Amino acid sequence: MTDMLEGVFTALVTPFRDGGVDWKALGELIEAQINEGIHGLVPCGTTGESPTLTPEEHEQVVAFAVERTNGRVPVLAGTGSNSTAEAVRYTRHARAAGADAALIVLPYYNRPTPEGIIEHFKALAAEGLPLVIYNIPARTGVNLTVESYRSLAEIPGVVATKEASGSLTLVESILADGKLKVFSGDDALALPLMCLGAHGVISVASNVAPRAMVDLYDYIAEGKLVRARERHRRLTPLFHALFVETNPVPVKAALAALGRIEEIVRLPLVPLRDASRQVLERALEECGEFLLE
Repeated sequence: MTDMLEGVFTALVTPFRDGGVDWKALGELIEAQINEGIHGLVPCGTTGESPTLTPEEHEQVVAFAVERTNGRVPVLAGTGSNSTAEAVRYTRHARAAGADAALIVLPYYNRPTPEGIIEHFKALAAEGLPLVIYNIPARTGVNLTVESYRSLAEIPGVVATKEASGSLTLVESILADGKLKVFSGDDALALPLMCLGAHGVISVASNVAPRAMVDLYDYIAEGKLVRARERHRRLTPLFHALFVETNPVPVKAALAALGRIEEIVRLPLVPLRDASRQVLERALEECGEFLLE
C-alpha cells in the first residue's frame, strides 16, 4: 500500500472563477501534471486553500481529482482539520471517493498536547485510509518530537509524514527508525532531505515546473548528485519566489501568468503586492525553460 508513496506529489492549487471552483481549469491542471510525469497529486492541502473551501467544495474537489486521475497516479487527499470530527468526515469521504491516502495536518490553533495528537490520529486511522502526517509548525504552532513521531508510527495506518519543520536532525531520526516514509514539505529542502533518504517531496513548485521536479527526484534516485545539485540551483529562484508571500498567492499568480488559471484567491488572502510580483516575474524568466508551456 505504501509503495505508491514515493516521488514528487504536487500540492494542487484550487482554481476559482465566478465565486466557485473552476472545474475546467482544475481538470486541465490535473492532465498537465500527469502528462509531465508527476508521481501523485494532493488536492485540498494548504496550497489548495482548504481553509476557505466550503465543506461541499472540499469533498467535490477530492472526488473530482480522484475521478479525473482515474488511477493513473495516486491521490493523497488533504483531509486535516483542527476539529477531529471534521477531519474524520473528510477522511471518510476521501476513502469513499477512492482516494489512495489522506494528508493530515496537525491540528492548528488549538495546539493539542502530544496525547491529544495521538488520539486525533487514532480517530482518523479508524476510517481505514492510509494516513500521512503533515508537520508544519510555522502554520500550526505545534511541532512533533522524535518521541511523538515514534508514538504515531505505532498507530496502524499511519504510514508517512510530510516534514516541513526544517529540521534535518528530526528527519534523520525518523528515517533511522524506519517506520515511516518521509516527504519533504519544502521544495528548497527537497534535495538535502532526499539525499538523507527521504522518499520524495510534496511540492508547490511542481504546479508550474512538474517535469523539472520529477527530474530532480530521478537524478537523486539514480545517484546523479552533480546533476541534482545543478537542477536544484537552477530552480532556487523559483523556490524562493513562490514563497515571497503566503502560499498559494505566488503560485497562483505564476499559473495565471502561464495562462493556466485566473489569478483569484479567497480572503483573507489577497493578490500579490507589486514588489513581490516583480520578484516572481524575474524568477519565471530565469526558470522559463522548466515551466509548463
